[in-house]
Amino acid sequence: MKWHFINSGLQTGKFNMDFDLQLATNCKEDEAYFRLYRWKPYCISLGANQMLDSIDLEKTKKDAIDVVQRPTGGRAILHAKEITYSVVIPLSSTITPMEIYREINFALLQGLFLYDELLSEAELETQQPDFSSIYKDGKGTACFATSARSEIKYEGKKLIGSAQRKLGNIILQHGSILCGKLHRKLYEYLAGSEQEIFEVKNELEKKTIELETILNKLTDYDFLGESLKSGFENHFRISFLNE
Repeated sequence: MKWHFINSGLQTGKFNMDFDLQLATNCKEDEAYFRLYRWKPYCISLGANQMLDSIDLEKTKKDAIDVVQRPTGGRAILHAKEITYSVVIPLSSTITPMEIYREINFALLQGLFLYDELLSEAELETQQPDFSSIYKDGKGTACFATSARSEIKYEGKKLIGSAQRKLGNIILQHGSILCGKLHRKLYEYLAGSEQEIFEVKNELEKKTIELETILNKLTDYDFLGESLKSGFENHFRISFLNE
C-alpha cells in the first residue's frame, strides 16, 4: 500500500469537503491518504442527513461563518480552533469499517502522546450510545454532545469526534481534533427553541474538552500536525511517500 500525506493548511469549508470527496473518488486500490487541514473562514458542517434549517443562516452570514454539508454522517460542528484530519483507504476483506475506525483513532492517540505527554491519559470510548434516540432529542443537534464507540476522550469528555462513510470500496473517515474553545459557540448559530439551544450549550460545556484546556497553553499547529503524522506512521508501521 502506498501512503500519501497531505497538509492542506487553511481552506474554505467547500474546498475541504470537495477535496475529501475527490480523494475518495480517485483513490486506487493500492494507495491511501492521510490529510490534515484547517478552516478559513470558520465553518459549520452538517451531517449528510441533517437539515439546513437546523442552522440560523442569517446569523452565520452576519458573522461570516461558512455552512457546508459533510459527505459523512453525524450532526453539526463549528470548525474553529481545531485541526481536522481525513483518511481515505480501500476496504479489504481482512478488516471491517469499524476496525478501520478504531485503528485510525489509535493512530491519532499516538500522535497526541507525541505532541505532549500530558495527553497520555486520553483514551477510546468503549460504549456505543443509542443515536436514534439522541437524534430525536434537541441535544442531538450537535455532533460533539455525544461520544461514539472508539472516539477519543479525555477524562470522560470528547476530544476528537470522527465520522465515516463507505463510498464503493473506499472508506472516507474524517474528524475534528479540538484545540480551542470556540467550537462550543455552535449553540449561537442553531435554529430552535430557547430550551433546545440551552441544552446544546450545556451539553457542549459538560461533555467536550480541548487541547488548550488540558495543557493550559496555545496550540502549536505545526508541531501538532507533525506529531499526528508521526503517530500515524508509528501505529500503522508505514512511511509516507516523499511528495
